[in-house]
Amino acid sequence: MSRQTKKRPLGAISRYLPVLEWGQAYDRQALTSDAVAAVIVTIMLIPQSLAYALLAGLPPQMGLYASILPLVAYALFGTSRVLAVGPVAVVSLMTAAAVGNLALPGSAEYAAAAMTLAFLSGLVLLALGLFRLGFLANFLSHPVIAGFITASGVLIATSQLKHVLGVPASGHTLIEILRTLWENLGRTNPYTLIVGGGTVAFLFWVRKGLKPLLLKGGMQPRSADLLSRAGPVAAIVVTTLASFVFGLADRGVAIVGDIPRGLPGLTLPAFDPGTWRQLAGAAVLISIIGFVESISVAQTLASRRRQRVVPDQELIGLGASNIASAISGGYPVTGGFARSVVNFDAGAETPAAGAFTAIGIALAAMLLTPLLHFLPKATLAATIIVAVLSLVDFSVLRRTWQFSRADFAAVSATIVLTLVLGVEFGVSAGVAISTLLYLYRSSRPHVAEVGLLPGTQHFRNIARHDVITDPTLVNLRIDENLYFANARFLEDLVLERIAEDSAVRNVVLMCSAVNDIDTSALESLEAINHRLKELGIRLHCSEIKGPVMDRLEKTGFLRELTGEVFLSQYQAWVALVPGEKPADNVTAIRQGAR
Repeated sequence: MSRQTKKRPLGAISRYLPVLEWGQAYDRQALTSDAVAAVIVTIMLIPQSLAYALLAGLPPQMGLYASILPLVAYALFGTSRVLAVGPVAVVSLMTAAAVGNLALPGSAEYAAAAMTLAFLSGLVLLALGLFRLGFLANFLSHPVIAGFITASGVLIATSQLKHVLGVPASGHTLIEILRTLWENLGRTNPYTLIVGGGTVAFLFWVRKGLKPLLLKGGMQPRSADLLSRAGPVAAIVVTTLASFVFGLADRGVAIVGDIPRGLPGLTLPAFDPGTWRQLAGAAVLISIIGFVESISVAQTLASRRRQRVVPDQELIGLGASNIASAISGGYPVTGGFARSVVNFDAGAETPAAGAFTAIGIALAAMLLTPLLHFLPKATLAATIIVAVLSLVDFSVLRRTWQFSRADFAAVSATIVLTLVLGVEFGVSAGVAISTLLYLYRSSRPHVAEVGLLPGTQHFRNIARHDVITDPTLVNLRIDENLYFANARFLEDLVLERIAEDSAVRNVVLMCSAVNDIDTSALESLEAINHRLKELGIRLHCSEIKGPVMDRLEKTGFLRELTGEVFLSQYQAWVALVPGEKPADNVTAIRQGAR
C-alpha cells in the first residue's frame, strides 16, 4: 500500500480562504474568547469610526459602515488571528487629501468619490496579492515610514484644533492650517473649547493615570488595561448628555446631528473614467501605506503567539476588505494598531472575532445612532488628537542621526515635505527617497581589501586588523550582489587600486557575499579582466557560490579569465604568494562552492 501522504481536502482553496483552515478546529472555547474580545473592540471601535470619518471629511455614519462588511471580508480572507480592520487615522487623512480635490466635503459627490477610492484601493491590493508582489512594500524603509507617520500625526492633530476651538479652518499642509487657525482664533467658542479641551485632558489622564489608579484599587492588570481603553466611550456619553441637558448646540457648539438609522444598501462605486484616473495615484499610495501599517501590526502580534501571517494573502484580505467597504457605503480601511492590540489583549483567538465585532457595529448602526444626535464634534476631534499623538515620534530623528546620516536625511525630508506640501506629496517623496536610498547604497557596495590573519586561514579587512599582505597580490572582498547600478563602481575601484601599485601581479575578487551577478556586472568583470591582462596582471576569483558559478559557466567569462577560480581565499593565497606553504593539501580548482 502506498505510504504517500494524501493532500488535505480543499488545500488549494484554503490557501486563498484561510477560514477553511481555522474554521475546522473552531470550538466553544474559541467562540467564547472571540465573542468577549468582540464586545470590547466594538466599544472601542464605535467612537473611533465616527471620529475618523469626521477626519476624512465624511458623514460620521460612513465610519460605522466601513467597520462592518470589511471586518467580515477580512475574517474570510485574512491570515492574522487578531488583526482588526477598519478606518485608521493616516488613511483617513490621505482620503481627505485625495477626495478633497474632486468635491466639497459633506457633499454626495465627496462620499461617492471616497467609496470609489476604497474600491480602487481594493483592486490594487488584490492585484498585488494575486501576483505575489507583497515584497514591494519592503522598498519603503522603516525610518521613512516612521517619519511619514510622525508628520501625518502632527497634521491630523493640528487639523482637528478647529473643532476643539469651534472656529473655521482649512488646508492640507501645516502652514495652511496654522494660518487659517490664527486668522480665526478670535472667533473661538468658549463652550466648544471647554468641551474639546476638557475631553483632551480627560483622555490623556485616562491613558496615563487611570490604569495605575485602578491597579492601586486592587483591580487585575488585564481588566484595568481594558477599562482604561474605554475612555473615549465615557467621554462620548458624558459630553453627549451635557450637550443635550445644557443645550450646547444653541450656544454655538457643533454637534453631529442626525445620523441615518439602519444599515446601508449595497451599491457599486462610480465607474467614471475621469474620477478613476484622478484617484488612481492616491489609491496606490493608500494601498501601500495601509498594507505596510497593517502587516507590521499583524506580524508583531503573530510573533507573540508563535503564529504566522502570509503577506501576499494579507494583501488579498485587505483588498477584499476595501472592496467590501466600497460596496457598503464606506471608505478605505486597513488594519489598525490600537484596536488590534485591544483585540489581542482581550483574548481573540481567530478572525471570527472580527466578524462578531461587525455584528456589534451593525447593531450600533441600527439602534444607537439616534442617541448620538447631540454628540459634540469637539469630542470626536479630541479623540482623534489623543489617538494620533501617540503616533508622533520625533526621536526617530535622533536615532537615525546617530546610526545613519543617510537615513536621517531621508526621514527629515519626508517629515518636512509632508508638513509643508501635504500628505500625498510627502508619501510619494517617502517612496522615492526609500528607493533612491536603496539604489545609492547598493550602487556603492562595500569592498574591502583583505589580508591573512596570522596563524589562521581567515582573511580580514587590512584597515581593521593586523594582517599579512603581499605586495604582488591584491585581495578584494565584495560585500554586495553585483548588478547594473554598481558594476561600474567595482570596475573603477579595481583599476584605481592597481594604478597605485606597480608591483601587483595578481588580483583576487573574493565573492563570498555575492549571491547574484547580472549581465551588466558580467560585462564589467570581463572589462576588468581585459584591462588587467593588458597590464600583465592576472585576475582570479574565490569562494564563488554554486548558483552564481552555474551561470558563469554558461558564459565565456571563465574561458577568458586570465587567472583561476579558487574554492577558498586561503587556497588563492597559497597558490599566488611566492614561497607560501599550505597548511593542508590545498590546490587551485575551477569549481565553485555549491
